[in-house]
Amino acid sequence: MKFKVDKEVLGNSIQTVQNVITSKATLPILSNILMETQKEGLRLTATDLDIGISCVIPVNIQEAGAITIPAKRFGDIIKGLPGDDVSVNTKKNNLVTIETESCQFKIMGLASEEFPVLPTFKDTEVIKIEQVNLKRMLNLTSFAVSFDETRYVLSGILFKIHKNKIVLVATDGKRLAIMEQELKGNIDKDIQIIVPIKTIQELIRNLKDEGEVSLSLGSNQALFDLGTVVIISRLIEGEFPDYRQVIPPVSETKLLLKREEFLLAVRRAALLSTPDYQAVKLEVFKNKLVVSKSTPDVGESREELSIGYQGKEMVIGFNPVYLIDVLKNLQNESMELEITDGEKPGVIRVNGYVYIVLPMRLG
Repeated sequence: MKFKVDKEVLGNSIQTVQNVITSKATLPILSNILMETQKEGLRLTATDLDIGISCVIPVNIQEAGAITIPAKRFGDIIKGLPGDDVSVNTKKNNLVTIETESCQFKIMGLASEEFPVLPTFKDTEVIKIEQVNLKRMLNLTSFAVSFDETRYVLSGILFKIHKNKIVLVATDGKRLAIMEQELKGNIDKDIQIIVPIKTIQELIRNLKDEGEVSLSLGSNQALFDLGTVVIISRLIEGEFPDYRQVIPPVSETKLLLKREEFLLAVRRAALLSTPDYQAVKLEVFKNKLVVSKSTPDVGESREELSIGYQGKEMVIGFNPVYLIDVLKNLQNESMELEITDGEKPGVIRVNGYVYIVLPMRLG
């Protein structure tokens, strides 16, 4: 195999695929990137056996072929090379030569035949979603995924497709994020899959603000085709809890808030949080909200915000992280926070999005 390529293009593509490689790879080949020449250009692939990612880049192919090469070392070499163009040439004994006009490296690769074969998806129904919409949906749900190893089924996002509508759901037991979006085209199937958080993070990293993503399903696997980048993932097996049971009816008790102002106030109060004293206190008065924090042996803070509210006075505590996560990802200038009393969940509802967060005890 022999090709010439722009250094920056090659460096970016190595970065795109090597994110899935784990430092604890069980097999040496899983620390490598597979490079293979194709009609469209050069395809780079990496996998940890649960998730595989590949991308195609334009290169000047002088000789077809395939090789695997240690991902981190290869990426570091390309990043450090002088000049703009790089030539890569492989010999029969898996020796790879990487050179520019003034610099040359030789490193050992492994035969491409040793690299795991990624599954193929033939004759499967393809569901198309606007990339910008899916990215927004993932940004508004992914932070609620559980990292508790004993609750494996919650360590991903539920994708539910029914009657031309897609719903994404994530929960860690203390909060629940649900996002709904209409789909184009006619989808007559009911689909329910749980996509692991590592795959979600790769999707967020690679989704663009234009174009479509095509979702195809195999047996316990899903393929997300983003155009130049393809992500194939194993799915989480198990029954996702029935989230609809915990969605409270719309409350009349709503605080009308300026989102950015509320976010900054919660962030400031959170500066005094400790693992033992996490909760930020919200005191609700007529047209006024007091955001405060008091932590023994650390200090206290108090801040007043003007709000729209005419209901009864109340006090409630929340984990500030759970508020910050949602407030920084919403785009709306103003928003409503539904709270009925100090022991019931707070609810945010915005254009097909519902976020429910349990309160915390104060003191």
